[in-house]
Amino acid sequence: MFVMMRRMVIKEGYADQLIEKFGSKGIIEEQEGFVDSTIMEEKPRKGEQEVCIMIRWESEAHWKQWEKSDAHIAGHKANRGKPKPDFLLHMEVKMYTVKAVKQPANS
Repeated sequence: MFVMMRRMVIKEGYADQLIEKFGSKGIIEEQEGFVDSTIMEEKPRKGEQEVCIMIRWESEAHWKQWEKSDAHIAGHKANRGKPKPDFLLHMEVKMYTVKAVKQPANS
């Protein structure tokens, strides 16, 4: 399994906008190899908070197929030239290969 994590530090009070954007139904759910997407909101601190998005794929090859797809590229082209939202303070993206998964003992 392959995981893409996007960590965004934002001004406090804007998490709902990101959660709505990344949590709404989209074309990614129809992509071959897409496993699931998890959106996590950090408990707000004074002035800022974090939203993390974890997207799991069956393999790195499936993720690369999505990254190169016309649908994915078109989504990014639509935002090209637009300024980043002023509430976005920092963003980083990291990729991981899952090496082990633990399940409950009774499963």
